[in-house]
Amino acid sequence: MHALLDLVARHRQGHAIGVTSICSAHPLVIEASLRHAQRSGQALLLFEATCNQVNQEGGYTGMRPADFVRFVYGIAAQVGFDVERLILGGDHLGPNPWTALDAATAMDKAEVMVAEYVTAGFRKIHLDCSMACKGDPEPLPEAEIVRRAVRLCRAAEDAWASAGGEAPVYVIGTEVPVPGGATEAIDGLALTTPAAALTTVEAHRVAFAEAGLDAAWQRVLASVVQPGVEFDHHDVIDYDSDKAQPLSHSVTTVPRLVFEAHSTDYQTRDALTALVRDHFAILKVGPGLTFALREALWALDAIEGEWIEDGKRARLREVTLRRMQEAPGYWQRYYHGAGRALSTDLQYSLSDRIRYYWPDSAIEAARVQLFDNLRADPPPLPLISQYLPHALHAVRNGTATFDPQSLAMAHISAVLDDYHHACQDHDLS
Repeated sequence: MHALLDLVARHRQGHAIGVTSICSAHPLVIEASLRHAQRSGQALLLFEATCNQVNQEGGYTGMRPADFVRFVYGIAAQVGFDVERLILGGDHLGPNPWTALDAATAMDKAEVMVAEYVTAGFRKIHLDCSMACKGDPEPLPEAEIVRRAVRLCRAAEDAWASAGGEAPVYVIGTEVPVPGGATEAIDGLALTTPAAALTTVEAHRVAFAEAGLDAAWQRVLASVVQPGVEFDHHDVIDYDSDKAQPLSHSVTTVPRLVFEAHSTDYQTRDALTALVRDHFAILKVGPGLTFALREALWALDAIEGEWIEDGKRARLREVTLRRMQEAPGYWQRYYHGAGRALSTDLQYSLSDRIRYYWPDSAIEAARVQLFDNLRADPPPLPLISQYLPHALHAVRNGTATFDPQSLAMAHISAVLDDYHHACQDHDLS
């Protein structure tokens, strides 16, 4: 049985277990996740690429699906991580990258993308046709969303029939949060109603059956809903288990399925644990991990400022902010302040638009120089304690070293610790 189907089956049998879905294409986040999984003995590790990150046109990472597979497997080989324990997923696979085009053209492209994902070896496929294309009514009617999702499922099944290997599993859902968190300040947040959640599942079941995709329906493992978690640039809406109980209970009336929760970034350990217990068993996290990476890099930049002589400093923070101002395309639509407010958003916004800039050649050169400086002249323990206490704790426990890359990954791993704890089998008695 597919490892994810097995996990969901165990959850439905009464085990409060879940899985963390890591949505990031940053090599340090990938490596930190692999090393964390090694230390914690995780049986499987799930990485997902979004349609905007990775597609047949390269996405914003410049990678097609097969490139992403090679990228992740290459880091796994360096770490010594068994790739048989890896599952790769495609998140928000649908017309989202091409919504400026008419629906027919966008869906043609989405079919090509889904097929490339499956052919490359991705085996968890999120069918997301929730966003309107040019000329579509807004919001898009659920019946049309379902019709388009079925079309993409057919493309995925055909690609699998040609490529072979393990069968893909699917995630459905029409109340899908915006990828990467809310783009504007949150003004109230409505949970998916139980009736809406069940209607969505039944609409997909019927449509799959009518399309002759009964076998694929048996591999649908989750539906995306809004359990009441979200973040914007400055605020987090924390999970309230009491409010989510009607929604949580609704999925127990449907065979085999659990819920998938997006935008769980920045939730507390207790909130994440409660989400899994309440059948939101797939926890998506992305910006929360690159936010932790940025925290670590800024801390190392501050250590460099106190420890390395001025003429040798990489000044990563300065270089990054300058490049963000010179090339504002990734943040200009989202941050509307000026002066100090803009500077704060550029660096510290929870939506973490800065993550799009790490591949920039000037920024990467400054990061390499920063790491080289701190390797050539290692800072004393008290400076690391001041700026990276989580990482120092890992060093003293023997799970990290004083190398700057190891310190950065240890800081990221502190976030992963909360997710790992939440996804373990907790006693519900």
